[in-house]
Amino acid sequence: MKRDVDLRALRIFAATLRHGTVTAAGREFGLTQPATSRLLAQLERDIGFELFLRDRGRLVPTTDAMLLFEEVELALGGVDHVKSLVADIARFRVGRLRLVAPPSFSEGVLPQIVAAFLARFPGVHLSVDSRSIETTKAMIAARAVDAGFVKLPIDYPDLVGESVVNSGSVCVLRGEHRLAGERDLDPLRLRGEPLILLGFGRASRAEIESVFSQAGVLPDARIDTHTISSACALAARGLGIAIVNALLARPYLRDGLIALPFKPDLRHEYAFVTAAVPGPTRLAREFLLETKAWFARSGAT
Repeated sequence: MKRDVDLRALRIFAATLRHGTVTAAGREFGLTQPATSRLLAQLERDIGFELFLRDRGRLVPTTDAMLLFEEVELALGGVDHVKSLVADIARFRVGRLRLVAPPSFSEGVLPQIVAAFLARFPGVHLSVDSRSIETTKAMIAARAVDAGFVKLPIDYPDLVGESVVNSGSVCVLRGEHRLAGERDLDPLRLRGEPLILLGFGRASRAEIESVFSQAGVLPDARIDTHTISSACALAARGLGIAIVNALLARPYLRDGLIALPFKPDLRHEYAFVTAAVPGPTRLAREFLLETKAWFARSGAT
């Protein structure tokens, strides 16, 4: 071979064998008959042997040409597959995205965001893991997943995040509870009430206990639990009043449950987090955009 084979010339060669004439092969690629013949002649010069015998204006494929034809067809099929795959990846028709989030987030709002995302990119394979906050951070930093949702502050040097939602706190209780008619609830009005609290030993729990302490009230933490779904389920049984994230409590306000604002307003801010290096993948960036759009539509604050 004198130089690398031109891919277009190989396509013309294969088309000539398929259609039987140079004219038909050229028509497939929008080329004139002389231009097609020049490409075939150049291909023969490049590979160093004849592909066609010229017989009174007709091209008759040689034995070498027939031997080459099958392999060229297979190779061109592989090239076309690669081109198609490149287009699919570029348009997010294929791909994989691995996410992780704390249980209350993955059970509360993540399913709706995932549904909206997959409606746009149905060919993407999505995996969602549910872990504790600290494990979530560690998995993202170790790049065991592509991204995740973490309650701020992150306090992890290998992570970067972008805030996606900031919501307040509510008291979840049964509709027939004696306090159900109040506009909101604070530590003074919750004095002596059995409470269902989350995250024993965590910063968010310490924040609630600090608010009660400042009001001079000792909270009656009757039940400790670790997910908003379980806290609301316990409240639905009349076992106490749950103080939880307002946004994440929404899906569980059933079975006679209501939610009243907790005062003072304790905020819960979540960020979409990735490893600082190499940063978010293209699919992760698209999921972040979908997340922001979903929270904007839902009016979450």
